[in-house]
Amino acid sequence: MIDILNKAIVLVLNKNWQAINVRTPAEAFCQMATNVATALEIQGEDYIRPVTWEEWITLPIREGDNLVRTARGAIRVPTVIVALNYAKVPKKRPKLSTRGVRERDGNRCQYTGRVLHPDEGSLDHVVPRSRGGENTWENLVWSSKQVNARKGNRLPHEAGLALLSVPRAPKELPVTLLIRNSHDIADWELFVKDKAAS
Repeated sequence: MIDILNKAIVLVLNKNWQAINVRTPAEAFCQMATNVATALEIQGEDYIRPVTWEEWITLPIREGDNLVRTARGAIRVPTVIVALNYAKVPKKRPKLSTRGVRERDGNRCQYTGRVLHPDEGSLDHVVPRSRGGENTWENLVWSSKQVNARKGNRLPHEAGLALLSVPRAPKELPVTLLIRNSHDIADWELFVKDKAAS
């Protein structure tokens, strides 16, 4: 069960019950044992109850629960914990990635304005890498594969193209909007707006 201890499967809420982070069971157990956090016992939308560490380690294991075996016996892994003394919602910039650029650009080709399916587009370096262009928010745009191939190793104006808008780094967002339920944990759906997205 060492695998489960180091897998980020515990959602962390602030004291206002807003999703702010994801932790491993090992980290969650440490926070609970030191009274920094309390676990939520969740049995559907109608039954959510904060549980202290002392009570949590005595709760029975239910079918489907992740568990950790210890010298004292099996302990249920919480799916959600609440940081008792933390009220903020941190802000964070989305990660620079293909998905991040695609989302920033609204799935639109930044040369034609056409809305693209994810498999119809690709990242384009406005200033090609072969000409010193870097992997930055300001140099990457979402482009249709055909337009990107036509542009090749040229600057947009050299290929007869013009950007619809100047690419910029996206604004920082509350981390609550960036947390994804990538493990499809049912209890998280009460606190995380977006299930795992492709």
